Amino acid sequence: MVVLILERVPGGLRGDLTRWLLEPRSGTFVGSLPAGVRDRLWAKACKEARDGSCTMIAHARNDQGFTVRVHNEPQRSIVDFDGLALVRLPL
Repeated sequence: MVVLILERVPGGLRGDLTRWLLEPRSGTFVGSLPAGVRDRLWAKACKEARDGSCTMIAHARNDQGFTVRVHNEPQRSIVDFDGLALVRLPL
């Protein structure tokens, strides 16, 4: 399972991602992808995001069961706290 959250990105990028992922809400994409496709979509999103931000949450074999990747600065930042991914809200 993959969740990709985009903020302030060009509309064309969102259109491209709908070929592979379902967009249940504006800027939020979900789907089940092979690792290679997931990594290529992440690279594409980061390259085309311009000043926008991207956050990807994907299945991983760790204590939480997922990993988080972040490109640029999203409104909510992810911090590592002793190996756990936590969300930091803006002040």
